[in-house]
Amino acid sequence: MQLHELKRKHKNRDKKRVGRGGRKGTYSGRGMKGQKSRAGRKMEPIIRSLIKRYPKLKGYRSFRIENDFAVVNLEVLEKNTKDGETINPENLIMKGIISKVKGRNPKVKILGTLGRSPTGEAGKLTKKLVVENCKTSKTAKEAIEKAGGKINI
Repeated sequence: MQLHELKRKHKNRDKKRVGRGGRKGTYSGRGMKGQKSRAGRKMEPIIRSLIKRYPKLKGYRSFRIENDFAVVNLEVLEKNTKDGETINPENLIMKGIISKVKGRNPKVKILGTLGRSPTGEAGKLTKKLVVENCKTSKTAKEAIEKAGGKINI
């Protein structure tokens, strides 16, 4: 058997031409009036309305807000430090209070209000601590200086 001797197993079906009159009657299989019965109709997909509601972002990953800060509360420092000790990212990692992020020492922020008591008071500190290379919140700064500590930036 050669290529020119091959024959189809099934015959080609004729394409149904709708809306041209003929045996199908007046509406030609399209139903009655309306958008779906017209020539050249375009139906908008339902999902399009959902897509249009989403906020459009500028570019593909054009900006990312990264929060690299490790947060430490005054209560944690009160429990895990001694009087007169230096607080910096390296010492906090050695004590196991914070951990490295992607193999680097993270930036540290000391907060005084996150661990609030039920009475609404800010975290208290009784030890004199020297804080280096750490950002501090306003309440944490007041508490450290009130206890007799120093903040070196």
